[in-house]
Amino acid sequence: MLPSLSRRRLLALSAAAAAGATWFDAPRVLAAANLVAADDAFGGFPVGVQSYSLRNFNTDEVVRHLQGMGVHYTEFYSKHLDTGADDAKIAEVLALLEKADIKLAGHGVHSFGKDHAANKKLFEFAKKAGVKVITANPEAASFDSLDELVKEYDIRIAIHNHGPGALFDKLGSVTKAIAGRDKRIGACVDCGHFLRSGEDPVKCVLELGDRVYGVHIKDEKETGTPKSANVVIGRGHLDVVGLFKALRKVKFPADGSLALEYEANPDNPIEEMKACLAVAKEAIAKSA
Repeated sequence: MLPSLSRRRLLALSAAAAAGATWFDAPRVLAAANLVAADDAFGGFPVGVQSYSLRNFNTDEVVRHLQGMGVHYTEFYSKHLDTGADDAKIAEVLALLEKADIKLAGHGVHSFGKDHAANKKLFEFAKKAGVKVITANPEAASFDSLDELVKEYDIRIAIHNHGPGALFDKLGSVTKAIAGRDKRIGACVDCGHFLRSGEDPVKCVLELGDRVYGVHIKDEKETGTPKSANVVIGRGHLDVVGLFKALRKVKFPADGSLALEYEANPDNPIEEMKACLAVAKEAIAKSA
C-alpha cells in the first residue's frame, strides 16, 4: 500500500532537506513529486486550522469540515484527541486524518509544571501521535524539565501567549522565557492575543525569528484591550500580508504548526473560517 498523500509530502520534504533544500524550496519539491500543484493556493505554507475553532463539533465532524475547507494540516486540542487516549484511539484518529489527507501538525495548548514525570507523559503522547510541535503554557518551574525532554524526544515546545494578564502576555515575557534554553523551546505566536496585549504580531514574529514554531492566525476587532472579539482576518488590526512576509523572512518551518484559530460563532463558524482562509491565500500571494 502506498503511503498517504500527507505522508508522501513529509517524506519528499525530508529527503529534500537532507539534500540541502530550504523551506523556500518546498513548493517546487512537492510539485516535482506530483504531491501539490506548482500554484498551490497556500504557496507552500503549511496552513491549517486549530481545532478549538470547531470546539462544538466532534472529531469526525471536525475532519469533515477541514476537508471542506481544503486544508491539509491541523492542530488539535484535547477534545478532538485527548492526551490520555490509549494507543488504539490514537491510531483510530490518525487513520481518520490520514484518510482525509490531513496531517496533525501540532497539539495544545498544554500546561507544564515541575513534575517531570507528568511532563514526560505529554511528550510520550506527542511521540505516539507523530506531533513535532507541542503548543504550551509552561510554568517557570517547568523549564529545566522541558530542556531535557525536547532533547530526549526531539519535539519542540511552542510557548503560547495568552493575552492581557496571562503568564505570557507581552513579547518580552516570551523572549525572556526562551533565552538560554534549548533551541527547540520557542514560540507559538497567537496573533489575536498579542493584539489584545497591544503588541504587533508581525514584529513579534520578526523578533522571535527562527524560534517561531507555531502561529495562531487570528484577528481582533479592537487592540490593546482584553475586551475584544475575533473577526475575519484582515477586517481588524492584523496585517495579514505583513504576517506572511515575516514568516517568509524567518523561514517558518514546513513542519511547524501554522493554524487559523477562529473563536467567534462557535456553533456555526464554517463560512467565516472559509473567508479567513481566502484572505490568507490572497495575502500569501501578495507576500511572495
